[in-house]
Amino acid sequence: MDDTQSPAPHVADSHDLIRVHGARENNLKDVSVAIPKRRLTVFTGVSGSGKSSLVFDTIAAESQRLINETYSAFVQGFMPTLARPEVDVLDGLTTAIIVDQQRMGADPRSTVGTATDANAMLRILFSRLGKPHIGSPKAFSFNVASISGSGAVAMERGGRTVKERRSFSITGGMCPRCEGRGSVNDIDLTQLYDDRKSLSEGALTIPGYSVDGWYGRIFSGCGFFDPGKPIREFTETELNDLLYKEPTKIKVEGINLTYEGLIPKIQKSMLSKDVESLQPHVRAFVERAVTFTTCPDCDGTRLSETARSSKVEGISIADACAMQISDLAQWVRGLDEPSVAPLLATLQRTLDSFVDIGLGYLSLDRPSGTLSGGEAQRTKMIRHLGSSLTDVTYVFDEPTIGLHPHDIQRMNDLLAQLRDKGNTVLVVEHKPEAIVIADHVVDLGPGAGTAGGEVVFEGSVEGLRASGTLTGRHLDDRAALKPSVRAPSGVLEVRGAATHNLRDVDVDIPLGVLVVVTGVAGSGKSSLIHGSVSGRDGVVAVDQTAIKGSRRSNPATYTGLLDPIRKAFAKANGVKPALFSPNSEGACPGCNGAGVIYTDLAMMAGVATVCEECEGKRFQASVLDFTFGGRDIAEVLAMPVEEAAAFFGAGEARTPAAHKILTRMADVGLGYLSLGQPLTTLSGGERQRLKLATHMGGKGGVYVLDEPTTGLHLADVEHLLGLLDRLVDSGKSVIVIEHHQAVMAHADWIIDLGPGAGHDGGRVVFEGTPADLVAARSTLTGEHLATYVGA
Repeated sequence: MDDTQSPAPHVADSHDLIRVHGARENNLKDVSVAIPKRRLTVFTGVSGSGKSSLVFDTIAAESQRLINETYSAFVQGFMPTLARPEVDVLDGLTTAIIVDQQRMGADPRSTVGTATDANAMLRILFSRLGKPHIGSPKAFSFNVASISGSGAVAMERGGRTVKERRSFSITGGMCPRCEGRGSVNDIDLTQLYDDRKSLSEGALTIPGYSVDGWYGRIFSGCGFFDPGKPIREFTETELNDLLYKEPTKIKVEGINLTYEGLIPKIQKSMLSKDVESLQPHVRAFVERAVTFTTCPDCDGTRLSETARSSKVEGISIADACAMQISDLAQWVRGLDEPSVAPLLATLQRTLDSFVDIGLGYLSLDRPSGTLSGGEAQRTKMIRHLGSSLTDVTYVFDEPTIGLHPHDIQRMNDLLAQLRDKGNTVLVVEHKPEAIVIADHVVDLGPGAGTAGGEVVFEGSVEGLRASGTLTGRHLDDRAALKPSVRAPSGVLEVRGAATHNLRDVDVDIPLGVLVVVTGVAGSGKSSLIHGSVSGRDGVVAVDQTAIKGSRRSNPATYTGLLDPIRKAFAKANGVKPALFSPNSEGACPGCNGAGVIYTDLAMMAGVATVCEECEGKRFQASVLDFTFGGRDIAEVLAMPVEEAAAFFGAGEARTPAAHKILTRMADVGLGYLSLGQPLTTLSGGERQRLKLATHMGGKGGVYVLDEPTTGLHLADVEHLLGLLDRLVDSGKSVIVIEHHQAVMAHADWIIDLGPGAGHDGGRVVFEGTPADLVAARSTLTGEHLATYVGA
């Protein structure tokens, strides 16, 4: 062996760290970390400790911003503008690809196929191979309507205007009856009006259509019918004008308006929107008055008869989209057509990725709004799995959400695969099974909110265990089975449940106890609970859908806490409550109550500067002179929940109504949130717990929670179990859809669905106590739970 020295490393190989220095986004306190490249780094810490602020709002945001700056100003004008994060130095960044948990748009036209480009490839496939040939790929799209027209067009040529006749036609695949939605709606007229009354007596029962309101005045003054006559005495023409009249220009009280019949008006204002996004009272009306039935013309496939008539080997595009993806992948593999070989290979790869990632049980026609947060995140991952890019930073936000312990192993393999290609993988995670595979761990804390924002440990998993931080201490926590379980007070019967993949399921859900519904991802848990239980009277469902809220909404406005506080301030100072709202009369005139002034700089990131007039407090100076219990309204909104609970709980500031809401927020583990923090800055887990706090004061007797451990640190899971116990002990029934073994071990009764996902699931494979499930080990859940509790 010769003793020559190995050459010195090339200078280009020395950049193997992503260095963050002095990060101050949100609650981060001058954080500095060095993250190894081409390794899997997991960020841990309690909910609200600053993990997302560091990973998403600092590292990923700056990477995206720098990439956007490489495009021309013209292109940047069409891209989202990103502000530079609050950080001194960010060095060694690589291209970041963010895979987050944002639910996919609940647009009624969006399906799994349209969201992943699988539909686009299928449409091209059918337009090339389908017999009979019916046209371009548009002819197979349920979002394109068939239209044709002809007429004269005027064009400027050489300084003269020339007229030419033109005709055109587009063949689309949209079903003309349901306009590509797959369902048609029927309106129950008895829910729109009371036919014994006249319009001026308030016959209309639609929300917002009161007699003294604007709509009431239009209907009274339109002149098409007599507003003083009971509706049951209307002639056929008058009733037709009330319900179906086309838009017509009229004049009411000297104002030019357009009059339109009730049905088209409701269809435009309420039915064209997603039902979930409507206000609660409007949603209740729509659910009462409108029945949605599968479209009889297209049988729910959304496609026109022509589009369904063209087939490849006896399968139409509607059949292909309705197949379970694992079956569709088999069918595509069997097609041997050299003319479209590249297309088939790409389609095959996309469908195989679905199966690899554990989503083979979905079908391409599944509306994307019905996917859970975890399913949506894994659907987004599909684009990146087969990618040949290396030296990219992949950023994941709790990829194990919604995954059964059995599926977590699969997800770990995928993350390791991405890393082994030479990519940097950054994961924000709470589950110990996912933390242990890390090459490097960054633990943030020590607490949440203002008590967090510091790096408390950086190093290996072994080092974390020995570090004594909150995460390190709880990493090997294992819940034990309860020695005794509560006895049910009754049962909630579910009979013949057949939503999605459920196979005519009959099950009795015990009441008055803590019931956990579990099973692998796609086994039918949500279908059973949301399909057969959630809509019943007295059932309060708290799911993970995003809270609709602007920068002006905060925990105080969302939970209704601001009302008693405003009234208390108004009463103490003898002024009106509207003064104590930054969105109403008390707003600072300089920034309209936003606290900051936004300057739009076209394609550059807009700049938000703190308003000089109110110094970010959002209120007029005169409003801050009014105090209550020695504090002004801006100081109250800056308080964390725990401090505010103490403030409103005793002494001269005692306000029982406010104290009650604050105690509920502290109960769900949000004691660190400040009352005025914008909702847009809350994490997914924080939003769900805020909803839970709001609903806990409700009248419902049965609570349905959808994976409440989402985004919860191991230490907070104990806190949550205590909360669930308190709910049950206060006489409520709690049904939890959950994969976390600690919650299963704590349950009084378990309903396990399976045995597999999609058409291999949809049956109840076990119902009984956790101890029986562990003893039997008859299901996947039983085996994992037994290992977890060390049985």
